[in-house]
Amino acid sequence: MQGNERTKTRYYNLLPENRCFVWLLTGLAIIAASLFTATTLLQTSDTTFLCPLTTKTRFASAQQSTAATTTPLQLRAILHYATSHIVPQQSLSEITITFDVFKSLQHRPLNFLVFGLGHDSLMWASLNPTGTTLFLEEDPKWFHTVLAAAPDLHAHTVRYRTQLQEADELLQHYRKEEACWPARATLKGNDKCRLALHDLPEEVYEREWDLVMIDAPRGYFAEAPGRMAAIFSAAVMARGRKGSGVTHVFLHDVNRRVEKLYAEEFLCRKNLVKGVGRLWHFQIPAVANTTTAVPDHDDAHRFC
Repeated sequence: MQGNERTKTRYYNLLPENRCFVWLLTGLAIIAASLFTATTLLQTSDTTFLCPLTTKTRFASAQQSTAATTTPLQLRAILHYATSHIVPQQSLSEITITFDVFKSLQHRPLNFLVFGLGHDSLMWASLNPTGTTLFLEEDPKWFHTVLAAAPDLHAHTVRYRTQLQEADELLQHYRKEEACWPARATLKGNDKCRLALHDLPEEVYEREWDLVMIDAPRGYFAEAPGRMAAIFSAAVMARGRKGSGVTHVFLHDVNRRVEKLYAEEFLCRKNLVKGVGRLWHFQIPAVANTTTAVPDHDDAHRFC
């Protein structure tokens, strides 16, 4: 996001109520550290009275290990937000939806794909310290601005071949173009379907993404890329998942017509599990893990 949209939605004053998300980040690090400490102390509790010196040594070791569970990126994020007058664009209640998903999946490393770089990027990366978080940004100048302040972020610049003013026409295109239909849609190299992000960095196609956050590209003026292709491509990724489980897709700015229209067309109301403020959370199952009737010819182009 940039210009008016970026200015209005990403630059909030750090009011007391907005400081809550800093404690959210801190809490994540504390949770991980506390779980490790609790496990270590439980393992040493039966020797407390028999071998106090050993126990003291082990407790000191546990304290050192606890500190190690907080990654440098998390510490950078906490320091950044605690001393900054700029906070993420999403509200605390919206952020909490994604935070809760991370907590529920904390037993394994996660792949998190985020459309857009911004002042919230350090936060998103710090919520996934043991996994892979990749950011896709449309604006090269904004890309370098964010990375200059947060060089630890893993990000790529990408190009879009859509414009917001084409949103309705692109829906008609997808219904007529078989390369866009759910049974045939792919992303890499699919230049026939104008909604497919066909030329992304190879890393995007090589990984299966457990979580996808769509908070970009820009979608507030006619010539902006809009989020049509990002929404369509997230649906294709999720439906083509080979591994177990669902893909969690978070879409921001659903108060806007195009975001809502494309969400209902490709992400599907039946997959919507929660909505708060301007954020919708979808859990999309892989086609291979679902049993549905074969659609007739008239419905073959529909995702929902």
